[in-house]
Amino acid sequence: MSEATAIPGIPRRFAALRNRDSRPYLFTSGLSMMADNTEHVITYWVLWQTFHSPALVGFQIISHWLPFLLLSVWTGTLAEKYDCRRLIQAAQGLFMLVSAVWGVLFLTDSLTVWAACILLVLHGTAGSIWGPAEQLMLHDFVDRHELPSAVRMNATFQSLGILFGPVVGSALLLWLGPTGGIFANVLIYLPMTVLMFRTKFTGHVRDAAAAGVGAEKPRVGFRDTMRVLRGIRSNHLIIAMIIISGLTAITIGNALQSSMPAFAARLGAGSSGDFTYGALLFAMGFGGVVGGFLLEATGVIRPTLRAAVLSTVVFGAAIVVFAVTASYALALVALVIAGCGEIASLSITQSVVQLEAPAGERGRTLGVYGMFASGLRTGGGVTLGVLGAAVGVIPAVGVFAAVLTVGALGAWWFAARRPAARDAAQLR
Repeated sequence: MSEATAIPGIPRRFAALRNRDSRPYLFTSGLSMMADNTEHVITYWVLWQTFHSPALVGFQIISHWLPFLLLSVWTGTLAEKYDCRRLIQAAQGLFMLVSAVWGVLFLTDSLTVWAACILLVLHGTAGSIWGPAEQLMLHDFVDRHELPSAVRMNATFQSLGILFGPVVGSALLLWLGPTGGIFANVLIYLPMTVLMFRTKFTGHVRDAAAAGVGAEKPRVGFRDTMRVLRGIRSNHLIIAMIIISGLTAITIGNALQSSMPAFAARLGAGSSGDFTYGALLFAMGFGGVVGGFLLEATGVIRPTLRAAVLSTVVFGAAIVVFAVTASYALALVALVIAGCGEIASLSITQSVVQLEAPAGERGRTLGVYGMFASGLRTGGGVTLGVLGAAVGVIPAVGVFAAVLTVGALGAWWFAARRPAARDAAQLR
């Protein structure tokens, strides 16, 4: 039984970066992700200094991911029906509006908890609108056999944005203060917004060409959406990718960042100061960026079920090592390896879902994937809090990593149950 969607031809190394259409998209996507994380640094700092509210800290996480859980299928439907350029611009515009309103509230010293909660929810909503549309654009930029390269490079550049967002946010805080920094952050969203006026791709060009000139757009009503969801249920390979991504979201998705102070204290933050904590946070992000470029340069991993499972197992096993080791050096190495495994797992699961999804249903399929891959991070803090209270934060992270590893193997077994006849039909 074959595990992957057939991909004709051998993709070029860094195919997406060689493509003059996708190259600026990757760079601007990374910039927008950096702006997203820069805003978090500035606003979270101001909110803590202003209110000192642990409840608000928890709401910051919930508000960021809950819109993905509630809206991803709907925003995937929008991406499937409408011009993805305009949806991306709408998302970027909402990001910019939220940053600007933060700035006005800081400037006028009129920040309240309720205003902060509304802005946090709007910021999360902008992210949920951006997600499916930006994935469909990748499908337009490159040929089908080069799509995994585009997905991997997009994930890598966004990882760069996540990696440098805290650096830029901290620099803006020191240089311009929170008010000037948040207004400056608005400008970082502009390159992607402008690019969407310049590109000819809509997220539907290749699908329209394959369907033929004048092909009728699919209806995107509630009944049709439910039909698509039932169709996803029958595709064990897509379901396996959703299981893997959902397990990652609800186990380790938010657990590492929120629990890192505990790990830093165990590894000597008391004597090393902030360097230990900062190095641990940096190590995993660094691993993701390096892993993305190495995977692209070597081409050793293809978008298959086996590769998705093995990369997830590497991710989970590395976090288990990180959770049990008392060695600072080994902890850093484990986090770098975990970052490599995470970027591989993320890019492979996204690629498989894109390749397996029918052309007229790709947006909603990506919406379902996003609902689990991002939306379930909403519950990650709850699961960490409950288990952490029972056994301790550090053991809880180790348990979650072990659960993720076993769950990925379970997803492999689930997808392997596909009838051979269905495999043959999908490969034709």
